Amino acid sequence: MARIFRRQRNLHPVAELNVTNLVDLGFTLLIIFMLAAPLIQNEQTIPVNLPEQSKSAQQIPPADTEYLSIVIDKAGQIFTGTSKAPISFDELSAQLAVAAKKPKQPVVRIRADGAIAYQKVIKVMDELGKQNLTKISFDTQTK
Repeated sequence: MARIFRRQRNLHPVAELNVTNLVDLGFTLLIIFMLAAPLIQNEQTIPVNLPEQSKSAQQIPPADTEYLSIVIDKAGQIFTGTSKAPISFDELSAQLAVAAKKPKQPVVRIRADGAIAYQKVIKVMDELGKQNLTKISFDTQTK
């Protein structure tokens, strides 16, 4: 007679959690934050004491809005969004001319120190008007 040797299988619940997908998600988020953090902090590296305003409701811009940041520090030096070195007014004018030629104009964010002469901001505003850049935002801090 032929005998069949079989092991009996005990059915029991699997007590292990497959974390492979969670690790992949964690690493993906880490990479995204590592790439985004320097871009967010880039314009914040120039110390500027923004003028104060009272709190008000903020409008949420569309997701596809492009921004061009212009920073004027306490000494009156002009910086653009990605530059850490001051640029001349002629260089700013050239960068604004390039931005004005884009099919969808960017929103120009002006971050001016509260202690600078008003004329510096007006000079930048005048150049924005010459280039027909009409979407302008002033960065302030709340009281």
